[in-house]
Amino acid sequence: MQEHPQEFGFGQELRRRRLEAQFSLERLGKRVHYSKAQLSKVERGLKRPSPELARLCDAELNAGGSLARLLPPPVSRKPLPTPEGDDEVWLMYLDKDGTSSFQPVKRRSVMTAGAASIFSLHIGDELLAVETGAATLVEASRVLFDQFRRIGQAAGPGSVLPSLIAQAHSLERLAGRVGTHTRRELLVLASRYAEYTGWMAQEAGDDSAALWWTDRAVHLAQGGDDTTLASYALVRRSLICLYGGDTAQAVELSGAALRSGAPPRVRGLAAQHLAQCRAVEGDYDATLRSLDRARELLALAARHSEAPVLGASHVPDVVEMFTGWCLHDLGRPQRAAELLDRETARIPAHALRTRSRYGVRRALAHAAAGEIDHACAITTEVLATVGAVGSATIVADLRRLAKVLGRHPGNAQVRATMPRLSTALTQPVP
Repeated sequence: MQEHPQEFGFGQELRRRRLEAQFSLERLGKRVHYSKAQLSKVERGLKRPSPELARLCDAELNAGGSLARLLPPPVSRKPLPTPEGDDEVWLMYLDKDGTSSFQPVKRRSVMTAGAASIFSLHIGDELLAVETGAATLVEASRVLFDQFRRIGQAAGPGSVLPSLIAQAHSLERLAGRVGTHTRRELLVLASRYAEYTGWMAQEAGDDSAALWWTDRAVHLAQGGDDTTLASYALVRRSLICLYGGDTAQAVELSGAALRSGAPPRVRGLAAQHLAQCRAVEGDYDATLRSLDRARELLALAARHSEAPVLGASHVPDVVEMFTGWCLHDLGRPQRAAELLDRETARIPAHALRTRSRYGVRRALAHAAAGEIDHACAITTEVLATVGAVGSATIVADLRRLAKVLGRHPGNAQVRATMPRLSTALTQPVP
């Protein structure tokens, strides 16, 4: 069997550290919940170690990240696309079967089809009366945005994307018919619609569309004299890179956002994502430093009103939740499970998307900690909502969960859970 030089180097170092710690293969296997045979193959360079195994062994042997860093970095996906020019029109198709599609295309002709905004106002050239129409537009659109985010917590991306796209377009058009102050407010609000549209596109599994809408959000915000979105876009791109396996690029982007002059909330979210990147790299100390920085910045941001809020809005203590997930990535699943259990219980009942996301991560942490039956019970519970909300990012964690549970084919609960889990992995995002 052909050996992999870099992975074989990992195996040699794993064996050296295991013997130094006076761990037998059997003892280490029980601590990291891998079989003695699997560990033996890894040490001899006959089996490629997974990042999860590397992090678990790193934590158990107090390697300080040096073991985890011996693995070669994952192969990055294609580079993130660059923003296109603004010389385009939008085409959106709504089919009778409930499906929809959106496509920006280069402007080749003037589109003159009539349209109406959600307020049943014809989009024309006349100015709105400042005291009557303008204030209503801002107030009602803001309330509507909160409702769209609430709907997005309980339904699939396809249920909200058409409305979000239409509203972002309407607000941009209406901004040209009001006074300067209201124009800024409408453009900034349109940028928040566009940013949330990008997140829903990512949830639908379309990273290119997610980035297009994120760039569109930056353009709209700049039109309203708001530079916040430019820094937040770095955070969003960092997250997409992290999910795509490009940790180095994710670190660079989140670090740039953290060093920017953005408001505390944006920099706090950047520090949070940087912590996640450091955890994936296996750097425990750097992870905790970034989490502490995130906690400081987000506490500072909480003293000021930022509406609508950027980032997660249904997690009571987002830093504690991220700490739990970072601990999992750092190979400390038992501590991770305790934190995730506690924080997930605090998520509002109506936030099904958020509860599903962290429910899957709870199951992963418990499974990695060797609590297989409990992990299966959590999985069974969360699968009831995963299909309803539809999420490509949650499915990515489900795949990781399936691999961990798949190492225990003799467990009765695993055999009962895997058919439903396999079905969830093959269903299209609604």
